[in-house]
Amino acid sequence: MEHAHHEHGDEHDGAHDPGHDPGHAPGHHDHGSAHPPAGGKVTWGAAARATLHCLTGCAIGEVLGMVIGTALGWGNVPTMILAIILAFVFGYALTLRGILAAGVDFRSAVRVALAADTLSIAVMELIDNGVIALWPGAMDAHLADPLFWIVLAIALAAAFVITVPVNRWMIGRGKGHAVVHRYHH
Repeated sequence: MEHAHHEHGDEHDGAHDPGHDPGHAPGHHDHGSAHPPAGGKVTWGAAARATLHCLTGCAIGEVLGMVIGTALGWGNVPTMILAIILAFVFGYALTLRGILAAGVDFRSAVRVALAADTLSIAVMELIDNGVIALWPGAMDAHLADPLFWIVLAIALAAAFVITVPVNRWMIGRGKGHAVVHRYHH
């Protein structure tokens, strides 16, 4: 199956699929060792870049969800649920953008994005929302309160620090952002 190859994406030499040469995909740039094949050495920098990519989508979704929930007068739980949903949507959307720009069809791009980002976003959201939920007063802070922004920044930083090793482990096994390295930049 084509998507099974992308999920492992670690042994492509062009011989198995002559119509698909990731080295010549539109918009492809060689990232060298940024995302090595499974079993290869993964740098902390590569893991940090993958995590920062997910963090960007998560932060956009989180803030947008909180703004919408607050503007609509929703309580904490529905607002947090919306923020989490939007974090996944924006996290996947950033990955999809790069894969679609490389000329991959939408269905395949969705499969690659799901394989690449689900665990990373889930860990990030668990940590981020856990910090916010446990921080005294953070759940009741409004967008105009400095406490809201301070705790959000701390929560996102904690999510980043904890998710980097997860992404490093996944990339080293040919999973996570390793499945999209030939497509997005």
